[in-house]
Amino acid sequence: MPPSADVTPGVWGFVAFFVLAVALYLLMRNMNSRMRRMSYRQKDAHRTGNEAQAEEGDGPVGPPFAGHEGPTPRT
Repeated sequence: MPPSADVTPGVWGFVAFFVLAVALYLLMRNMNSRMRRMSYRQKDAHRTGNEAQAEEGDGPVGPPFAGHEGPTPRT
């Protein structure tokens, strides 16, 4: 029997996969909370009329406005 037939991931393979899955879950949870917080801040800033705070975000949170095709190219 060739030696490669006896190789299995074993317990350490499961542990490594489990650690990666937990890390991915925590990262996604953190990202969702940050996106939600940024959305609330932008909506509140637009509601109060504070445009400087509304522009503080890194980009649009939701879908673009109807007819909006992105930033205008510089000429």
